Amino acid sequence: MRYIPSSKTDRQEMLAAIGVDSIEQLFSGIPEKLRLRRLLDIPRALSEPELLEYFRNRASRNASDFVSFTGAGIYRHHIPIIIDALVSRSEFYTAYTPYQAEIAQGTLQAIFEFQTYITQLTGMDVSNASLYDGSTAVAEAVLMAQRVTGKKRFLVAKTLHPEYRAVIQTYIKNLGFEIEFIDYMEDGRLDLAKLNTAIGNDVAAVVVQSPNFFGTIENTNDVAAIARKHEALSIVNVCEAVSMGILKPPAADIVTGEAQALGVPESFGGPHVGFLATRERYLRQMPGRLIGMGKDFSGRRAFVMTLTTREQHIRREKATSNICTNQSLCALMSTIYLSTVGPMGLREICEHNILKTDYAVSQIKSRTKHRVLFPAPRFNEFVIELKADWGQRVQWLMQNKIVPGVPLARFYPELANALLVCVTETARKEQIDALIRGLE
Repeated sequence: MRYIPSSKTDRQEMLAAIGVDSIEQLFSGIPEKLRLRRLLDIPRALSEPELLEYFRNRASRNASDFVSFTGAGIYRHHIPIIIDALVSRSEFYTAYTPYQAEIAQGTLQAIFEFQTYITQLTGMDVSNASLYDGSTAVAEAVLMAQRVTGKKRFLVAKTLHPEYRAVIQTYIKNLGFEIEFIDYMEDGRLDLAKLNTAIGNDVAAVVVQSPNFFGTIENTNDVAAIARKHEALSIVNVCEAVSMGILKPPAADIVTGEAQALGVPESFGGPHVGFLATRERYLRQMPGRLIGMGKDFSGRRAFVMTLTTREQHIRREKATSNICTNQSLCALMSTIYLSTVGPMGLREICEHNILKTDYAVSQIKSRTKHRVLFPAPRFNEFVIELKADWGQRVQWLMQNKIVPGVPLARFYPELANALLVCVTETARKEQIDALIRGLE
């Protein structure tokens, strides 16, 4: 978008309209000691050719042609080219909040379809129009659980994404909430015995992730049963949304997650799109907004913002969230992705992920001395404990343009020599074999 400044005539007309003769007179109310009477100490403006050359030079410093086996909350999946073509249309790309339903039916319908897909994938009754990302979605679910139950104690699985845990703690820092982290077992799943010991009738919710940060699939039915016995809610977070194409919907009262895997580019970490779905009885405690479908006076189908529980729309004390918008453009990407691949296509993608991950695990077990941790069923990701010389191996892989995964030491000190590896359908067999050779 080009910036075209106002002309001298334009400025004079604007000054005359507000009853002043000059810019100096306009700023006369500002004390002299606060006014800057010199030019800013910044480089001169670049011309358009210079600016383009600058960004080309900066872009050339980016790593290119690397094979990446990183996941940890952001996943590399094939994105159908139709998504770029459709979301680049101006009616979507430049759309603002759809306050006026009569001129925003397309935007409202797109959001409505996103909500529909999320409820189908999660097995929940209702979904909101999306949230900023997965981390804020699960944090909002914690606040929602407190509103529903009136309790302020939470049990959170240590296998919930560590950065998501940090966002929760930021949200509740000054609210008097109490959070206790529940450890994992040798199979990588939440320790149900420790959960049983820690839980009581003062717990608002139990928060787990499935597949969890290690890629392990949790027993959400057992977690929900324990929570229900103590009148607590169960919250299940899903970082890898593609997994919902093959796994049974989680047993939960609230399902949150990150939909980036559904057609949204990695984009150096964002923007992405969070989702939150729940049971109908908790509808009015949901954060964000909800798009509904009804009929106008002529009996024609019409989409409207049915619920917008934030302080701009209702009394501040009744607001459920300070979330000011929804990620409608990224949500549209996920909607187009799901409508393009369809239920059978999504399942086929999941099967590719499972088979390629299983191939990588079996090859590491048979051809290397490294140990694969956490034997429970997994999706996409797995953890390997590397031998003492792992630093040289990882360095060799990076030099050969292979990013082997995410070191877990900074998140889990007890896993100092461990690597979180992710294999999706985008990884070719020869690339997986190259990874194994580097680890041998």
